[in-house]
Amino acid sequence: MNIAGHSEARAPRGLELNPFRGLRYDPERVGSLASVTSPPYDVVVRPDGLHHLQDADPYNIVRLILPQADTPEIRNEQAADTLRRWLAAGILAPDPVPALYVYEQQDVDGLLQRGVIGALRVSEPEDGVVLPHEDVMDPVVADRAGLMRATRANLEPLLLTYRGDGATSEAIERTAKLPPLLTTTTEDGVRHRLWGLTDPAELSLVREDLAHHQALIADGHHRWATYRLLRAEQPSPGPWDLGLVLLVDTARYPLRVRAIHRLLHGLPVADALAAVGDLFRVRHLAVSLPEALEALAEAAAEGNAFLLAGDGDFHLLDRPDPGLLARAVPAGYPPAWRSLDATVLHTALLDHIWHIPEDSPAHIAYIHDTAATVAKAERGGGTAVLLHPVREEVVRELARQGVTMPRKSTSFGPKPASGLVLRVLDI
Repeated sequence: MNIAGHSEARAPRGLELNPFRGLRYDPERVGSLASVTSPPYDVVVRPDGLHHLQDADPYNIVRLILPQADTPEIRNEQAADTLRRWLAAGILAPDPVPALYVYEQQDVDGLLQRGVIGALRVSEPEDGVVLPHEDVMDPVVADRAGLMRATRANLEPLLLTYRGDGATSEAIERTAKLPPLLTTTTEDGVRHRLWGLTDPAELSLVREDLAHHQALIADGHHRWATYRLLRAEQPSPGPWDLGLVLLVDTARYPLRVRAIHRLLHGLPVADALAAVGDLFRVRHLAVSLPEALEALAEAAAEGNAFLLAGDGDFHLLDRPDPGLLARAVPAGYPPAWRSLDATVLHTALLDHIWHIPEDSPAHIAYIHDTAATVAKAERGGGTAVLLHPVREEVVRELARQGVTMPRKSTSFGPKPASGLVLRVLDI
């Protein structure tokens, strides 16, 4: 997607993270803060998950980020009307002064992650400030853009990472010793805490520190592309020059990187294997899912490997035919890109062998949860294709080279909960 912006907002020298007046739920007017939160919009993909969140509280954020109606226009206006009503009723209220927001997540195993939420100046990929690593789908960008235009809001932060271990991280640690603005534990057992960072001296330290860094988009490529699109539509500088992000220093708090799996509708496992023939080594595994994933990890350490499921067992594909790779994988890319499992999956298997369009919901679904992917394949008679995750350093190095990975190649986490702090442009 080629998006040009107005010249006044171009040529940033580094990350520019701005304080903003966060819009937050009034805990006295909702059932609980946990009951109004949601995973990011693109993780809430199952109708039962959507209904569960809607039933959790009449003010759950999912009514804004995933409004339900017959057409996009009606959905977007419904979300805008809902936001206006919640503001008028005091369900959501703006904080009194602009702030950066220190955000902490801690799971049941004690894993701790901290970052800072702010309004980041939007930049173009060629600026080298915010590095995308995956392609986007234009219809998804158009959908998010329609929602943001209607609500005039950034309803949830996308997730960016950088490696600094400097003044910003120190400011975060100092802030986290203070009483938080909110504390809540969601039903997955994760504790969330949020602080407002308003001290001018601390904000100045953060501003100067981040100006020397670039960031990698960990989660939210479509929302970042939406920010770029909306900024490009404006004739002069304004609030659309900024977009809501959570910035995490992975030198302090490394993210988990997981694979995103594929569910191939209408392709039984037997037919998938028959089409593969002898172009991959195929091994049948009559084992449990954890054991099959261990076998996948061992094979992936030596080269491209995929796990097929859906017929009650598992089938490990590895050692692809070199001739197939030479024919199917495009030349002219770095070796690290050409050898990615996602690259080989999309070019050799999906395109060359199975002839499945990667952007057709009727043919393929992208699912984060491993067990859910297998279960859906078994129920629907399709094929689950399970992948092994790529390392963060590979993702970052390709992004620095300006090379994007196939869409939905990685899942970084933990992802920020939606509903803890919003950004409304007119406040």
